[in-house]
Amino acid sequence: MPFQIVRNDITKVKSDAIVNTANPKPVIGSGTDGAVYRAAGEKKLLAERRKIGDIKAGDAVYTSAFKLNAKYIIHTVGPVWVDGNHGEREILRSCYSKSLALADELKCKSIAFPLISSGAYRFPKDEALNIALSEIGKFLLNHDMDVVLVVFDKAAFELSENLMGDIEQFIDEHSVAQLHKDEAYAASGFISNIDERRISAQRANMAYRMSAQGVDEEFSGKSLNDILSNKGKTFQQRLFELIDESGMDDVAVYKKANIDRKLFSHIRSSKNYKPKKKTAVAFAIALELDLSTTRDLLQRAEIAFSESNPFDLIIEYFITKKIYNIFEINAALFQYGQPTLGC
Repeated sequence: MPFQIVRNDITKVKSDAIVNTANPKPVIGSGTDGAVYRAAGEKKLLAERRKIGDIKAGDAVYTSAFKLNAKYIIHTVGPVWVDGNHGEREILRSCYSKSLALADELKCKSIAFPLISSGAYRFPKDEALNIALSEIGKFLLNHDMDVVLVVFDKAAFELSENLMGDIEQFIDEHSVAQLHKDEAYAASGFISNIDERRISAQRANMAYRMSAQGVDEEFSGKSLNDILSNKGKTFQQRLFELIDESGMDDVAVYKKANIDRKLFSHIRSSKNYKPKKKTAVAFAIALELDLSTTRDLLQRAEIAFSESNPFDLIIEYFITKKIYNIFEINAALFQYGQPTLGC
């Protein structure tokens, strides 16, 4: 997957380049900086770091990775948050853009970032996250590299309060609506007790059947061979039909979908390709499909949305709001412990 968010210790991540939130002076700092030195080997790393000297805030340099499971350590100095009026945001953007450019220059195929300046430097976590996603997203539109944002614990990762509030309200409203529907089913005697998974499967099946107009008349008097010879478009066929309609080229689509080139090529050559839900939804986001068209595309892969599934509700929230930034969506999915979009 070109971009992913993981919860881990960055010193334990395998990557061509590990980004260190460095002290501007060639000394061993605290936090991520101290952890990187300890894991790489303090004496050798400090000796190489001293050869470089001071690093200006927003700049990026590299050293060997020594004992880390990487080729390089990219050292970047993040901004100390004062009040937002001292160039903090511009410096943080520079940390990401210069680190990525340096990794590209070093011909790295992968790079792992911490959430720069969000700890001891007190940069607001939600803003730090938005800047990280923005700069990584811009880079990946024109480059092929696996980028990992490594979050040490849940407390280090934070969406904006407004976005969190909107998502939670959306989930709550749909959960209440779902509960009322389930209670109505139970009260009518349709089911003896409420089983969310069975209800969801029944509802998805009913929706699929109702989507085909006059299904009984269509099948009436036809043999099984006749029916199978006139089946609808597959997921793959409909996907590339939608891509053609969008006017985007293949590269733009798979990059916006957070899909790697190899998988995309495999899908293009496989008429009966059956995607995982997160892959199918990623294409719907990349193509900026509305909810109805998204559901139709998923049905062709025998996938349905459920009103009791947090993943599905979060996706529906973003599509309903016409927010199609896959990195922002993946941050929300990660926050709620759901699978992120892409391959």
